[in-house]
Amino acid sequence: MNQPETPGFLHTFVPGRSARTLLLLHGTGGNEIDLISLGRALDSDANLLSPRGKVLENGMPRFFRRLAEGIFDEEDLIRRTHELADFIEQASTKYGLNRQNLLAIGYSNGANIAASLLLLRAGTLAGAVLLRPMVPIVPEPLPDLKGVPVLVVSGRYDSIIPADEALQLVATLRGAGAEVSISFENTGHGLTEGTVEIARRWLATVGRVTELESSEIRNQQEASAP
Repeated sequence: MNQPETPGFLHTFVPGRSARTLLLLHGTGGNEIDLISLGRALDSDANLLSPRGKVLENGMPRFFRRLAEGIFDEEDLIRRTHELADFIEQASTKYGLNRQNLLAIGYSNGANIAASLLLLRAGTLAGAVLLRPMVPIVPEPLPDLKGVPVLVVSGRYDSIIPADEALQLVATLRGAGAEVSISFENTGHGLTEGTVEIARRWLATVGRVTELESSEIRNQQEASAP
């Protein structure tokens, strides 16, 4: 397990045994360690890349500023989204990650920055699992997310992010062409064993590049290298 400060974010990287990488994005008050066990529960073979949010709210790390509960600082959100996308590109080069099989697993604030990555930097992620998300931003025009797999998991009794917010995000992502699945749990904002199982089953059926395809991609990259 590595915890370097470069490139760009304090982060943890745990090598795996497959071509898949899970980008783990924590919620408010979390850090680069918080979701490692979740990542392993979701995919025991994947590489795990987990950055710590740079923004502090009353000493608690976040990925972007908010002005109040559910009201985001849009200018900061845009800047931080591009900053995180640049980090993902640099980290992918540093660790030799297959970008065609890099999926975000985001919880709460982490789910919102993941959704913002999809909407503002299309192509950065191959897909995403958004746990307890809301609409972070609606760009005009919407990006082309045709075929990008996304899972949204919301709590019916979530007092922080109402279910309607999740539905609005689903509509926005589908409007951009993403293939969105949505699941509602009879729970609140916190994650449950059911949340983990829903995400694990979804990940088992989508977004995986086979080892053969991964090998072909590497061979093509090596052949085209100067």
